[in-house]
Amino acid sequence: MDSNQGLSSVGLRKRTLKPLELRRTVERECAKTANGETTAEEEPLTPAARLFQLPSINLCIIVAMGLKTEINIGEGIKWLEQTLFKHPRFTSKVVVDDKKGGEKRWVQTAIDLDYHIITPDLDPNMNSGDQFVEDYMLDITKTPMDLSRPPWELHVLNVKTSDANSVVVFRIHHSAGDGASLMSFLLACTRQLSNPEALPTLPTMKKRMASSGSWGNWSFFFAIWWIFRLMWNTFVDVVLFVATILFLKDSQTPIKGPPGVGRTPRRFVHLTLSLDDIKLVKNAMNMTINDVLLGITQAGLSRYLNRRYCEDAKDGGATEKTDNLPKNIRLRSTVVFNLRPSAGIQDLADMMEKGSKVKWGNAVGYVLLPFNISLPNNPLDYIHQAKAIIDRKKSSLEAICTLGLALKTLGAKITAALSLRAVSNTTCLFSNLVGPKEEVSFLGHPVAYIAPSIYGLPHALTIHFQSYVNKMTICVAVDEGVVPDPHRLCDDFGESLKLIKNAAIERGLVKNGAY
Repeated sequence: MDSNQGLSSVGLRKRTLKPLELRRTVERECAKTANGETTAEEEPLTPAARLFQLPSINLCIIVAMGLKTEINIGEGIKWLEQTLFKHPRFTSKVVVDDKKGGEKRWVQTAIDLDYHIITPDLDPNMNSGDQFVEDYMLDITKTPMDLSRPPWELHVLNVKTSDANSVVVFRIHHSAGDGASLMSFLLACTRQLSNPEALPTLPTMKKRMASSGSWGNWSFFFAIWWIFRLMWNTFVDVVLFVATILFLKDSQTPIKGPPGVGRTPRRFVHLTLSLDDIKLVKNAMNMTINDVLLGITQAGLSRYLNRRYCEDAKDGGATEKTDNLPKNIRLRSTVVFNLRPSAGIQDLADMMEKGSKVKWGNAVGYVLLPFNISLPNNPLDYIHQAKAIIDRKKSSLEAICTLGLALKTLGAKITAALSLRAVSNTTCLFSNLVGPKEEVSFLGHPVAYIAPSIYGLPHALTIHFQSYVNKMTICVAVDEGVVPDPHRLCDDFGESLKLIKNAAIERGLVKNGAY
């Protein structure tokens, strides 16, 4: 079968899940829970979950995980029985309680593994495994999730690609949890490859502690200044956010989606960068990983847009090396922030248990982050600009005010309408998630890469970074009618990192080649 043909039929040709006895055991346990033979607690939807259940917002999180070996589905089902099925969110559906005024609640139910675990029969001799996986994921986005069942699916693709020997695609509706919940739970279900009994470890942020006497008598005045700056920045950001809802739109660029773009299918493309190269730039410039990633994103988008404007030039005399960018481009990204306190992997593993200090669900806020689209002579300027933007946003409560506070004061429907309008007036979404420091196994198989994304937003472009061991995977989701060449866009991000790294080395900022 050619990789470009028969995708819709592939989704229907599912293999029977094995081993059969284990499958029946899982279904019996789920049925017992649904029938009240075991303890099953109903749980009302949170305000954020009600928001994502509205027809106007239909967001799904999708994660592709490349595995280093072919998938043994029997071993995978055993893993699911020990992990996924023990957590009520994955065996619960949303029901409307008419006795409580139409309140929506999560209620545990029996699950049909043939619906949730999809294992299509694939041609081992297909022309291109990479193209097939891309087309398959594109096809997934054309089919809405059935919210009358537990809203998740696991697609098992035993197909060899350029960087994996098989791929699993996990899709879950955003109302069941945010990206931080899902990725944290998936990572909590993995185990270290070198120690199958151990949970993975996540990088920790090093906090710089100032000495007790460093500020002396100025500490009080510094605290007053910090509070004033926080309040002022928050006020300015909230005003700009309201202005974005009312009238402030991004410039119409080649990557700005038209009205209705949130309902179109998405193509997902990923590229793996060297995390060591990113750390080299970080240490050379005494900045953070986020500073470098934002700088790379600004540089990559600037290169890509310059080429697109070059191709659209009517005089035919422009070249890619010429600055073809219009002046004063307003291009902003919606950036998602996890509002939970930082926690270890064990807390993440227990996040759905009673008394856990880290809660499952939707606990996110977002800010509007301006991107600097330009072609400076010094590539390091992108990093300096990124740091200034991020430092400014760190001294603001915009993330708390834009979603959480709005939900509490305005309700789900009004918040949904305002949020959609604000997001529609921006250009893209940007996110960065931290992954394990060591190699892990998933479904009992070693993981090659992790590429998370989302679709359903009124953007033609979303950009996600995901770290894993010594790799940084960048995953872009695009509307092909707006961004027809996503692979070229990914290459621009990779080339931008090379230019920034070389600039740091040429200017003598890298000491002894250390990362």
